[in-house]
Amino acid sequence: MSGPWLTKEAHARLVRELATLRRPGTDDRFGDDEIAHKTHRQARIRQIEDMLRGAVVGQDPPDDGIAEPGMVLTVRYDDGDTETFLLGTRDEAGHGELEVYSPDSPLGRALHGAKPGDRREYRVPSGGAVHVTLLDAKPYGRHRETAH
Repeated sequence: MSGPWLTKEAHARLVRELATLRRPGTDDRFGDDEIAHKTHRQARIRQIEDMLRGAVVGQDPPDDGIAEPGMVLTVRYDDGDTETFLLGTRDEAGHGELEVYSPDSPLGRALHGAKPGDRREYRVPSGGAVHVTLLDAKPYGRHRETAH
């Protein structure tokens, strides 16, 4: 995959947000607040444009059990806790109770390319190491079908 993986819903939401941000309007902000608001607005426009430019939209990765963006991963931590989440862009929304982790996060980088049974390690901000085992990886579309 070339760019970030997005669901169709997330892509549509980002397109709507971009249109709203580009729409000329009157702000009731003045002085430094107006400058800060415009700077933030322009930064968000660039961020969304960059994300949409190479985005892979709604196309499920191969159903090969390998962890990559667009896959719903189930992992087990060494303390026995399990977690299921979408490996995708943090701007994803509307997944109900399904958490989203970025492929660029420490956990996302550690799991990329893993197969069920693979044990990986990643570092947390405090410097400690966390071990995680991939239990399952399935395309987001297949997860949605079985979740409904």
